Amino acid sequence: GDSSVVLQAQEEIIEMKDVFSVKLKRRRFAGQKKGGTLLGITIFKSMNKEENKLTDCAIHLNNLSEDHCQLWFRHLKEILNGFQNRPKSLKVFVNPSSHRREATHVYFEQVAPLFKLADIKTDVTVTEYEGHALSVLKECELQAFDGVVCVGGDGSVSEVAHGLLLRAQIDAGKDIDYVSKPVRAPIPLGVIPAGTTNILAHTLYGIKHVVTAALHIVMGHIQAVDVCTFSTPSKLLRFGFSAMFGFGARTLALAEKHRWMPSSQRKDFAFIRTLADLKPEECELSFLPLQIPQEDSHENDRITLFYLGSKDQWQRIQGHFLNVSIMAIPCLCSMAPRGLAPNTRLNNGSMALIVVQNTSRTEFVKHLKRYTSVKNQFNFPFVETYTVQEVKVQPKLKGELDAKENAYLNAASAEGNYPWNIDGDLMEEASEVHVRVHPQLIDLYGVNTDDLESSQATCNCI
Repeated sequence: GDSSVVLQAQEEIIEMKDVFSVKLKRRRFAGQKKGGTLLGITIFKSMNKEENKLTDCAIHLNNLSEDHCQLWFRHLKEILNGFQNRPKSLKVFVNPSSHRREATHVYFEQVAPLFKLADIKTDVTVTEYEGHALSVLKECELQAFDGVVCVGGDGSVSEVAHGLLLRAQIDAGKDIDYVSKPVRAPIPLGVIPAGTTNILAHTLYGIKHVVTAALHIVMGHIQAVDVCTFSTPSKLLRFGFSAMFGFGARTLALAEKHRWMPSSQRKDFAFIRTLADLKPEECELSFLPLQIPQEDSHENDRITLFYLGSKDQWQRIQGHFLNVSIMAIPCLCSMAPRGLAPNTRLNNGSMALIVVQNTSRTEFVKHLKRYTSVKNQFNFPFVETYTVQEVKVQPKLKGELDAKENAYLNAASAEGNYPWNIDGDLMEEASEVHVRVHPQLIDLYGVNTDDLESSQATCNCI
């Protein structure tokens, strides 16, 4: 221009895959909503701020020609519309009770403006009770949306994932009481972390960061993820990603009884109280191991795993266990930087079975402390780990009882003697629970599949 100041020329390359919005830039007076003096166009892009964290930034391109700006604007919009996985319409669930009741603020202050900037239409439901999202998903017109987004903690995300997969079975005419080969979820699920631990968000993004999560959704980064079915012999209990039986479940059950406490306080209280009253569960574990790979597939540098699933290969262990974890994903969180199950992956078709046998409180605490460090938390003689594709957990009633006592205890168990922690949600079940893993059953907005291996390696080293 006419500036007398000599500026050093700087060149910057912007890749369109990093751009999520383009707008005409105008100068408007206070209160003016339309029109205004054209100044040029503004490009909004996603950029890596630091390891795993994304942020949005604006680049202003100045030009006073209406024709010139409109030409660039149309061409850039055409390119953006060509990215297939990017959502244009989303169904959003916000759990206002998550963590410190901050989910509503998180969504409307940080996430909604980004969705609006990216021209994404949203239909928002602020949930009013447990199971609200599930009931909405059973009835709503899912074909009207490109994806579903949950703003909340792990329990909220698990409920929405369960509802999405349950709806897929219903639409496919499948029996929802017994689901042996479930149908894939029809649309992806986005996770905006607004809970206490946010395990699924940490595992997907390597960090708890709202803007990072929102930008992965806006950019349409899709990641296929394994899902488990949790069933009794007679019915499907839940779709989910991870579960704990024993200490982890008893801690959650005690925390749920003290909902009047602030979130962090009740969890600390429940943890200390359960640890003080540490006791094992007597049960029988049956599991079908994942077989050693029989051949390698060099396509995409990945190993193809072959399952040999005859009934003869089931293994059984019986005893007194302090905790049993069954996890299809690594379960990263700020308190466990390596993950609760660092030897599994998001989509390799396997589960980690982690069994902690009965031991002293001191030794058990040493095991728990290892989760907060980078040391191997399984390097104890009382901890056993298995890579499996199916698990059955059968609690054993205490002592030798007659039929009447058995019936009484079975009824008591149904009311809470055998709690399960499934993705941070409390479920109570007296009978045998059968857990199966189903490879890549749902798509989540998360790490780009092109960078899957390196992203997983990064996540497990945080």
